[in-house]
Amino acid sequence: MEAMEIDSEKNLQRKHSTYNLLDERFEIQKEMYRGQQYSQIYFARLHMMRTLLYSLVPNWKPHLPVCTVLGLEKDKECIVVGTLYKHMKLKPCILDEYSKTRSTTPLVKPHNFVHPDDHLVLEDESGRVKLAGMLSPSVYVTGSIVGLHGKETDAGDFLVLDVLEAGLPPQIELPLKSREDKYVVFVSGLRVGSSSSNPLQFQLLVDHITGHLGDEKEQGIAAQIVHVVIAGNSIEVPRGLLNGQNLASKDQSRLSEPIKELDILLTQIAAGLPLDIMPGLDDPANFALPQQPLNRCLFPGSSAYNTFRSCTNPHCFDLDDIRFLGTSGQNIDDLEKYSEAKDKLEFVERTLRWRHLAPTAPNTLGCYPFTDRDPFLIESCPHVYFIGNQDKYDSRLVKGSEGQMVRLICIPKFCETGVAVVLNLGTLECHTLSFGTHFSSYQHGFQNVIKDLQ
Repeated sequence: MEAMEIDSEKNLQRKHSTYNLLDERFEIQKEMYRGQQYSQIYFARLHMMRTLLYSLVPNWKPHLPVCTVLGLEKDKECIVVGTLYKHMKLKPCILDEYSKTRSTTPLVKPHNFVHPDDHLVLEDESGRVKLAGMLSPSVYVTGSIVGLHGKETDAGDFLVLDVLEAGLPPQIELPLKSREDKYVVFVSGLRVGSSSSNPLQFQLLVDHITGHLGDEKEQGIAAQIVHVVIAGNSIEVPRGLLNGQNLASKDQSRLSEPIKELDILLTQIAAGLPLDIMPGLDDPANFALPQQPLNRCLFPGSSAYNTFRSCTNPHCFDLDDIRFLGTSGQNIDDLEKYSEAKDKLEFVERTLRWRHLAPTAPNTLGCYPFTDRDPFLIESCPHVYFIGNQDKYDSRLVKGSEGQMVRLICIPKFCETGVAVVLNLGTLECHTLSFGTHFSSYQHGFQNVIKDLQ
């Protein structure tokens, strides 16, 4: 615990909180790819979700029979549960890169691959059927598990009349004890070492968190910060250097410099309060989800403190019995490519209502080929669900049918916005911290003052 000195008479004591790490299901103990098929993770997902959806059917449509795809009968209304597959006209195909006609048809790379001609198929172990009716292809993605009420048509399609989603999972109750103001700081996209990274901006954030910035009031607020979460993309390694050749000594130092710089800053935080760091898409970690913790050898300074934790992505933990779940952003960025929503938070909310962190894995999002389980299923509803490396800050409170309350947070890229997010553990309310270092405007203002004095 760090005492932050304000003056000779008064010391502030930092508040603290109880912490429980819940990343075990995202840890891969004996990594092995040989002989493992991705079909097994789909089977595990369908088995778990179908059991859940079947349990919801009696309260939803108790009068209707439940069928398999193979058991559908023409014009007979029933409920069928399965995995959605979306046929997409614009979805990139690796074979196109080797097509003989590639020189005449340029490969377009749109930001979003949704097309009006997309259509959905429902699949279970017995077969697959094309869907028609009220289910919007632009909302759903390959890998979602749903229950559908409908009937088979003359054309052999399944006409969807209603849809059953899993909804928000059960949630542990918020602690009833008097909840005082304590704060958690979220930051992502630091990109230390990149051309867009501003070292002073991050140093200002560190100084604020550690209580070395601002007046007595500011330091009083800093003393209430009990935890820091860094959600991915902390380092930018010069990619051009990694070409499979042996590196010259000057290139080796260019490669390690950003990591050393990050470690110096993290050491300042870890000396004062607990810190969780998650890997992101561009960090020196494995590519496929769940990403394993960044190696502690990268952080010789900060890892010397027991307050420093290198965590998985996704990351789950309890703080004062409040459940946190979050990712570094890959799951939501992938949803944005293959479906449509009015904003990023709608994608985030969908993953909660589908009870799955990464429905597009392993189809379009890389993931480890689990054989006996799907670790991305959300079995317990978090109180706080955060997503890193987004273009801008956004947050809202979502309510479930059984009284669940979840704070959704999009954490912006710090190197582009200079914005960190602060959550109040007592109220689950959010606000932002913005750090700007526009010297030119300060200099201009200073010059004006000089003119006035003259």
